[in-house]
Amino acid sequence: MTTDLGAQDLTALLDSARQDYSELAGRGLKLDLTRGKPSPDQLDLADDLLTLPGAQIFKAADGTDTRNYGGLNGLLELRQIFADLLNVPVGQLLAAGNSSLELMHDAFVQALLSKLPGAESRWVDQGPIKFLAPVPGYDRHFSICERFGIEMIPVPMTETGPDMAVVSRLVAEDASIKGIWCIPKYSNPTGVTYSDETVRQLAEMPTAAPDFRIFWDNAYAVHHLTEERVEVADVLGLATAAGNADRVFVFGSTSKITLAGAGVGFFGASEANIKWWLGNLGKRSIGPDKINQLRHATFLGSAEGVLAHMDKHRAVIAPKFEATLRILAEQLGGTGLGTWTEPKGGYFITLEVPAGTASAIVARAAEIGVVLTPAGATHPLGQDPDDSIIRIAPTFPSQSDLEAAVYALTTCVKLVGYEQRQK
Repeated sequence: MTTDLGAQDLTALLDSARQDYSELAGRGLKLDLTRGKPSPDQLDLADDLLTLPGAQIFKAADGTDTRNYGGLNGLLELRQIFADLLNVPVGQLLAAGNSSLELMHDAFVQALLSKLPGAESRWVDQGPIKFLAPVPGYDRHFSICERFGIEMIPVPMTETGPDMAVVSRLVAEDASIKGIWCIPKYSNPTGVTYSDETVRQLAEMPTAAPDFRIFWDNAYAVHHLTEERVEVADVLGLATAAGNADRVFVFGSTSKITLAGAGVGFFGASEANIKWWLGNLGKRSIGPDKINQLRHATFLGSAEGVLAHMDKHRAVIAPKFEATLRILAEQLGGTGLGTWTEPKGGYFITLEVPAGTASAIVARAAEIGVVLTPAGATHPLGQDPDDSIIRIAPTFPSQSDLEAAVYALTTCVKLVGYEQRQK
């Protein structure tokens, strides 16, 4: 089917969409596709953590009593497991609390309030500052900037990462641009993995700001949806080789590997940045939850143990992504009403609908009991100028609920899309 429809054909399609929508409205649906959370079945995979490290087992590999204060760097054995997975030398990787978002927030606050290595002054003393925001992107990144009144400059995402022609030009000419948000592997929400060339340019590009930072949120480092384990280039190593070692802040966590609310977050950076971080951290903490880190090290065992565990996750969620993509193709293929990503990993699918319709689609879905992420959430300040991006999060619902929700979504896409064409 093409977009070249006669009036009679369009009326028939619209009537059919209205009938389908009316039927869905009568079902009393209560379905939620808003956030990329692990499902209960995924959390069950890490149930053994609830019994670890075990009675009277509290010593780390180096003999540290994990019940006591201290150890700002986190347990060495756990850092050794994740160092290669996150492309950070173990001596430059810290293990912390359960949330990488917390670490990103802390990094931002510390940069505002204490002078970064290479900086002339604190960010807060430098007047209004700006951050680059690849779009579509992650709403929680944007909310950190929004909280502190930081201006965000949208940068288009491409199939190889952020548009580097735009990024390179902006950072070279404007010293008030202090950083860029990056999800380099299986990006939220497009599923894009940065190309080697994109990573190289980020690591090597000249910046007007001497204290420019890449916030490298490697949230989906091991979250594969296919047998192919996609790799991303080592940004910290490339930046170090280019003389820009201090440019990179690496973040990661076990939140979607083990227990989402009781995982371990990681921060990796240059030696100078680590020293800066620990100096600030020591003012607010006497050490992380080392018992939780010990149970994670015991449960996961090694980097290969992490990958084997993630294969179990893939077995749970890959069918959900396959079902979502199948329904999108069956219901929207050939209509001209939508295109969508087919990610090889991560937690999201991006649906792009005709300009000016995303908000209406989300509203229509809510009216029949299907809750979606707000249409503008993928852009700074919740404002998608094209009103065309909808983020789909397939992981949390049951298979049957997911399929029902995606079918309802496609019905709303057709209803709103055909209504728009008829105007």
